[in-house]
Amino acid sequence: MTASPSSRFESLPDSPFPRLNALIEGIEPGKPPLVMSLGEPQHPFPKFVMEEISRNSALFGKYPPIVGTAEFRNAAAGWLGRRYGIAAAVGKGRALDPETQILPVNGTREALFNIAQIATPPEKAGKRPAILMPNPFYQCYAAAALAAGAEPVYIAATRETGFMPDFEALPEELLARTAMIYFCSPANPQGSVASLGYLKRLIALAREHAIVLAIDECYADIYDREPPAGALEAALGMDAKGGDPFTNIIVFHSLSKRSSLPGLRSGFCAGERALMQRFRNFRNIAAPQVPLPLMAASAACWNDDAHATANRELYRAKIDAAERVLGNRFGFYRPPGGFFLWLDTGDGEKAARELWAKAGVKVLPGAYLSREDSPYGPGGNPGAAYIRVALVGGVAETEEALARMAEVL
Repeated sequence: MTASPSSRFESLPDSPFPRLNALIEGIEPGKPPLVMSLGEPQHPFPKFVMEEISRNSALFGKYPPIVGTAEFRNAAAGWLGRRYGIAAAVGKGRALDPETQILPVNGTREALFNIAQIATPPEKAGKRPAILMPNPFYQCYAAAALAAGAEPVYIAATRETGFMPDFEALPEELLARTAMIYFCSPANPQGSVASLGYLKRLIALAREHAIVLAIDECYADIYDREPPAGALEAALGMDAKGGDPFTNIIVFHSLSKRSSLPGLRSGFCAGERALMQRFRNFRNIAAPQVPLPLMAASAACWNDDAHATANRELYRAKIDAAERVLGNRFGFYRPPGGFFLWLDTGDGEKAARELWAKAGVKVLPGAYLSREDSPYGPGGNPGAAYIRVALVGGVAETEEALARMAEVL
């Protein structure tokens, strides 16, 4: 029996932030509040952003094309070339064509949600299709799976697996009916980074089972020591059917983290030519456009690496502070990517309440970013022992919050 629209989302996980507010409701903060729960970048964004918007403000009077502008697509392709060594050239077999394989998106959350609508068939292997995702996970992934009529399947990413889901260990029955895999590297919340070898194995697995890979790389330019590998980069050295090196792959990139512009709602997706054409056709109807003045500002951001380097150095300074203050307590490790700490406090909810009540520091229980494991994993909620700490404020504010945390925990 087909689920009715009213019942389709009954298994949708609750948003973590209302759950956190309910957890600490009625508790007075022990000190002036410092919010470390929301991953909203607070660093200054580039000054040229407003200049570009103002210079192009007359374009607010035009409908923006769903494919964006050539300037935007070429800027995104240029960044992919500098960051991952992916040539942007038409007609070359190992290259990405900006005309057909890059699309602007109205914030990557929008596109991550919508890709499931075109990647999910009514059934696969004669059964309800599955969409796999890491556990902990981005709630958008689960919502997208349910909206597309698929079963969201949560694959544990724990310390024992390097905070990476082990998709290769899954049974053939599940892989055969899997339509899409969501994967995030650098990961939110653990900051783990997939190696080039891991990505190659994941791509091979997806191609073997005709699975679309939706790779969320929004933290690609926020890293500690080494720039993380990317899925398109990994695919360049692999064989693929039809001469498209990016077969089965679509990646998502954003200016929210790289350029501290979460309010711009601008990013892009890139990948397999045929998949991008289908996505383009869908988006022409759904119309998640980026206004032309914002696209001009976005192009300027993708063309400039200096501000991203400065941004990354600010995050690195805060990770340095965390290492000084926390040392090797609470399972602390330097996250290879992203700007979160994933701290093992034994009981994330208890720790979050105590930190608010005694220190005025607001953090997110890890259990709110994950759920009880699927039948294919070790069981339990893999985030229950953890708290997620977002290092998004100023350095001095972050050091103050970390000192309060260390005193309470």
